[in-house]
Amino acid sequence: MLKFAERLKELRTEKGLSQRKLAKLVGVSDKAISLWENNERVPNLDAAKALAVYFKVSIDYLAGLED
Repeated sequence: MLKFAERLKELRTEKGLSQRKLAKLVGVSDKAISLWENNERVPNLDAAKALAVYFKVSIDYLAGLED
C-alpha cells in the first residue's frame, strides 16, 4: 500500500492542508492520517471513501490501481 501513502500525502500537500486539517475534514484522527501517510496502517473502506470524495479521485486511484 505504499502507493496509497504516497498519493495521500501528495494530494494533501497539493491542497496545502495539514494532517490535522485533513483529519477534521474527513472525520478521522490526525494520528490516522499520519499512520496512513507513513504506510503503517491502511484506512478502512469508509475512510478511504471519505478521502476519495474529498479529493475528487477514485479509491482505485488512491490505492494505486489506476493513474
